[in-house]
Amino acid sequence: MVVVVAAAIIGLACGLSGTGAGLDDLLQRQRWALRNHDASGDIHIVEIDARSIAAIAHWPWPRRAHAQLIDRLRREGASTIAFDVDFSARSRADDDAALVAALRRAGGGVVLPTFRQRAASERSDWIDSLPFPEARSEAVLAAVSVRPDPDGYVRQMPVGIVTRGFPRPSLSAMVAQASGRAGDDFTVDYSIDPKSIPRHSFIDILQGRIDVGALKGKRVLVGSTAIELGDHYAVPRYGVIPGVVIQALAAETLNGGRFRHISWPVPLAAALLVAFGLLRLRTGKRLALASVGSVALFFAVSLAAEQWLRAIVPLAPALVAIAFAAIASAVARLAADAERRQLVDAESGLPNKAAMLRWLAAHPFEAVVVARVTGFERLAAALGADQMGETIRRLHDRVALAVDGVPVFRIEDALLAWPATTEHRAVLDERLSALRTTMLNPIEVRGRRADVILNFGVADRGHGSPAQLIALAGLASEQARESHSGWRVHHGSDNAQIDREVSLLGELDEAVRDGSLEVVYQPKLDLKTNRIVSTEALVRWRHPVLGPLGPDAFIPLAERHDRILPLTSFVLRRALRDSADWRAQGHSVSVAVNISSLLVSSAEFFAVVTEIVGDADFVRGGLVFEVTESAAFTDPDGAVRALKAFRSMGIAISMDDYGTGQSTLSYLQQLPLDELKIDRRFVQHAHLQAGDAVLVRSTIDMAHQLGLKVVAEGVEDRPCLDFLTSIGCDMVQGYLVGKPAASAALMKQLKTSVSKAA
Repeated sequence: MVVVVAAAIIGLACGLSGTGAGLDDLLQRQRWALRNHDASGDIHIVEIDARSIAAIAHWPWPRRAHAQLIDRLRREGASTIAFDVDFSARSRADDDAALVAALRRAGGGVVLPTFRQRAASERSDWIDSLPFPEARSEAVLAAVSVRPDPDGYVRQMPVGIVTRGFPRPSLSAMVAQASGRAGDDFTVDYSIDPKSIPRHSFIDILQGRIDVGALKGKRVLVGSTAIELGDHYAVPRYGVIPGVVIQALAAETLNGGRFRHISWPVPLAAALLVAFGLLRLRTGKRLALASVGSVALFFAVSLAAEQWLRAIVPLAPALVAIAFAAIASAVARLAADAERRQLVDAESGLPNKAAMLRWLAAHPFEAVVVARVTGFERLAAALGADQMGETIRRLHDRVALAVDGVPVFRIEDALLAWPATTEHRAVLDERLSALRTTMLNPIEVRGRRADVILNFGVADRGHGSPAQLIALAGLASEQARESHSGWRVHHGSDNAQIDREVSLLGELDEAVRDGSLEVVYQPKLDLKTNRIVSTEALVRWRHPVLGPLGPDAFIPLAERHDRILPLTSFVLRRALRDSADWRAQGHSVSVAVNISSLLVSSAEFFAVVTEIVGDADFVRGGLVFEVTESAAFTDPDGAVRALKAFRSMGIAISMDDYGTGQSTLSYLQQLPLDELKIDRRFVQHAHLQAGDAVLVRSTIDMAHQLGLKVVAEGVEDRPCLDFLTSIGCDMVQGYLVGKPAASAALMKQLKTSVSKAA
């Protein structure tokens, strides 16, 4: 209702101020164009044109020429002869007498003009000009004044004007034989095509060059059309046209009847009813169609009223009101849609984290539960965006059914969350167990079956704000995944651990910046040459308070909190610097750097590597990237592209921890690998356990067939080394070969063979 009131105010302001005049003028032009038609043919123009002026040779013409025209028109049978020519001043006596005689012979059937004009441009009084007295007494007088609107266009013509104290009909009213009051105006109908009004040259009439009977019974207007005589005015649709043509159009208009002007409040009132209806429409498409349809309907009604009722309907205030209501309604709808989009996950169409926060702020609850989809990235890569969205919706339906009607939200790509009310909290363990059991059945989407594993985290009310509870429950779900416990409840004591991690994370940033981290190197022994040919760079942190920290204490933390890129960049720069020092000492030893699965397909990491390799003393083949199977499986296509790009730089690629994942022979063929590293759990006891021995031997054979070298990790005793040598392993790594050591210590070891060391 507020919008309707505002639309009414704007419509009233438009009508009262006249600001809609331009729009109404444009609409009027369109109506005239649609109603375009020819003149009746009853009114003819005898034009004083350039050809006539040239034939009679001098201007003003002798009045005997006009006398001859009157006689000629009478003989042709014209019913009315009306002049739009100034006869107010006297000319030669014999010419004036000839004109008076012709007027007398016409018996008062000729109309002569009176003019009203300002005395001077700077004065406000008027001068009335009438024909000279003798002519005046033998003719009928009519006013021919034309009054343009302030913008210079002639839209209105008078029905009558008072001149010399007497009300006189206008020339057009006299020709049309229309009655009215002096001072009244009427709108000229510019839907009449002025070119359709029959026109005859003055000189042709005088010389008899006219079809017999062409003027019989016609009403004739005589006036100037020659440009040089200056009697021209601007009109809508047709530009500048002669005054006599305007008089003819005005007479044609009166033949059809004067137009009535409907007051603008009438269509405005109807428009407000339409505006009220627009606000009730529910969709943007219907609003657009109804708005356009309403405008078209109002225009059609105004066109019909003009055509059949001779009524002009001003539409600007009404259309402005409709436009305002439509725009206001559309803006309100867009704002509501934008707000809804802010509360909806785009991929799945489910309510999102913002929607959950709003719900938690408005309803009582006891806890927040978060369900984490394990292996989400792999699932998304396999299914694609469309099917993943549908999978999440199917998953949502299962969860919603299990949690008994409370709303379920998608707060992140891999996370669903919901509130637990008092009654739900009491049986939460039971519900989560049932839900995990339900998820043993795959979700089927478009004929494809997806196994979805959920891990749950719970944060009870009282551990923080709603946003903190969502974060704590999400963290608990991650911890449940890591511990394979299924679900985990956040406890108050966990906050201390979180605080320690946050503090440690900040200190790690500082350690990376100031270079206080240590990079150590574990050698790899070439079994054919019995020399160390490669090393693996490992990062260590000597914490000033906590003491030495192994990589397991901070690398997972760096991965979870988006710090792995600067940490890896630090290790890479240090490793390339140290390997350059070794080469300077005469030791051509490659160095391997572990690359997190989060970085393999990262464009930012690729840019960093490009920069580091370009700046460092880099030798092709002197750097190895060790990646895990999981890194390749997260984004297979992206991993292949990235690894090929690294390899084109001269960086060798090694698959680390081989045997712990799901690599197949066909998949290994797709990857641009140089070597495989067999995980230590299969190597340590391969010389003792037949199953491990078969796996290691078959892996070495397969790798060699693919043209790959093999590195065996975890070699800690001589029998294991001898076994690996016997089955053709290329390189070994482990405590028997050497423990991780600083660059200087490694330098000494490079001068000895493992046989002597062992």
